[in-house]
Amino acid sequence: MGGYFNQALVLLAAAVLLLPLFQRLGLGSILGYLAAGIVIGPLGLGLIPGAEAVLHFAELGVVLMLFLVGLELAPEQLWAQRRRLLGLGASQMLFSAALLTGFFFALGQPGPAALAIGATLALSSTAFAVQMLVETNQLGTPQGRNAFSILLFQDLAVIPLLLLLPVLAGGDAGAAQPNLLVGVLVLALMWLAGRYLLNPWLGWLARLHNRELMTATALLLVLGAAELMETLHLSMGLGAFVAGMLLANSPYREQLDTDIQPFKGMLLGLFFIAIGMTMDLRLLAASPWSILAMGAALLGIKTLVLFGIARALKVGGRDALRFGLLLSQGGEFAFVLFTQAGALNLLPTEMIARLNLVVALSMAATPLLLKLVQRLWPAPETGHRSTEDEPAPHGQPAVIVAGFGRFGQIIGRILVSRRIPFTALDSNPDHIDTVRRFGNEVYFGDVTRLDLLHTAGLQHARIMVLAIDDVQASLRAVRLIREHFPHITLIVRARDRYHAYSLMAEGVEHVIRETLDSSLRAAQITLAQLGMPETTAIDLVRTFRDVDERLLREQFAHRDKLDKLIELSARGREELESLLEAGSDDGRRDGGP
Repeated sequence: MGGYFNQALVLLAAAVLLLPLFQRLGLGSILGYLAAGIVIGPLGLGLIPGAEAVLHFAELGVVLMLFLVGLELAPEQLWAQRRRLLGLGASQMLFSAALLTGFFFALGQPGPAALAIGATLALSSTAFAVQMLVETNQLGTPQGRNAFSILLFQDLAVIPLLLLLPVLAGGDAGAAQPNLLVGVLVLALMWLAGRYLLNPWLGWLARLHNRELMTATALLLVLGAAELMETLHLSMGLGAFVAGMLLANSPYREQLDTDIQPFKGMLLGLFFIAIGMTMDLRLLAASPWSILAMGAALLGIKTLVLFGIARALKVGGRDALRFGLLLSQGGEFAFVLFTQAGALNLLPTEMIARLNLVVALSMAATPLLLKLVQRLWPAPETGHRSTEDEPAPHGQPAVIVAGFGRFGQIIGRILVSRRIPFTALDSNPDHIDTVRRFGNEVYFGDVTRLDLLHTAGLQHARIMVLAIDDVQASLRAVRLIREHFPHITLIVRARDRYHAYSLMAEGVEHVIRETLDSSLRAAQITLAQLGMPETTAIDLVRTFRDVDERLLREQFAHRDKLDKLIELSARGREELESLLEAGSDDGRRDGGP
């Protein structure tokens, strides 16, 4: 116990001490994690000795990292970007892999090994590139969206690459080839199970309102799928990735994502620290020219390919060069694929160590090269930001309905009848199934959680209909929305008069008392059935509504003064009686009873 506790303490201390330094220097968190691993690893201070512990840490980090990547790849996201994803992603992968394969074949690597190295190094670092795009506010620009499409294609390309490695291993992996076919069949069965069994199971768990149980179920699915793939001599990461994709298709994906999200940075950090601990910098000292040549080839070839793609899209020379450099580094999946290639005897251990070092050094070089381009070729001063650089959400609904019970369903039906798209939020699994039948986007979770509101796209919406029946949750949600999304027009359901007072106190203009309209309609029908002319009944009900709404506003100003409320209520009753009596007299003069 003490040994594991001390190791965890060392890992956390190294990360906390080195990460701020690297981020301050503009080198990013990944390099900080790698440096932390180098410092505390066997080749550094030796604070965590032994390669076996490192492998265990790295394995856990890889499995969970791939699960989180799969969890973020929703099918509709892939479909919306299908042309850009296939066109840019496929061309980058094919050209980069071909040129890198040729380079390593020229260095004397056998054909299958050269192909495995070239295809693996064609991948870029999703975590590294996206983080740099976020830090420079470039993710929403056209170049940022193009870069993300390429990264998305590369993430998907990992699956066929994992399946390709045993084939490239040839005779050494001959025993595993039948399991490859079984693995494809198992993946298909996993997909069917996720489509028809997983959602009902998660729905049953959701009704228990136990978030920890939902999180534990997700982890069980991840580790179970990973172990299944390992049993079939395939990658555990592949199983974890597929498990994430299964949950990405679930209406409960957002709930699981927000529950697991706090662990995401730590898990990725654990993975990169483990890689840093295994980096052998003595190889750089022993054969610097060989490693530097491989690193220069990696950066140069990928930058050239990406520069050509950007120029074909009519991107300017400076931005095309930055685009190429941004994705020129090797990716985190390279560590996964090279480890798998070593297990299949496709690559020798020494070569894997050199390639891992090349990938890590390429990550270190990328921000430095981008800073160099920025200094030598600064951006022109435009004086304003182009509207083309603003993030443009694709098909984002303008209306979000929170709470899809008896109140919210009527709103949804009317919107659907007018073909107005909307997004629904609810924490009731039965309501979730109802919304899915409407064919609209639906998110499962608590409307008082800021991360869920961001995930649902409230920052891009215009109107929020808050139809939940929990008074306290309604008020908390109103405060949260008014603080973080002040542009949103709020239309809020009120259970009673006192709930309406509280909502008005929060500045909500559109307060809808849930039983008022139905009660007024019932009163109108009652008067008509008693023989009153229909027009008179309509006028009486309209008069009652106008007076009651005015009285509500007056009472709101004195809501904390009981004596004043009683006085206003009595005055309101007298006014109503007078007006309604006058209306009844008019009705009798018109021929009523």
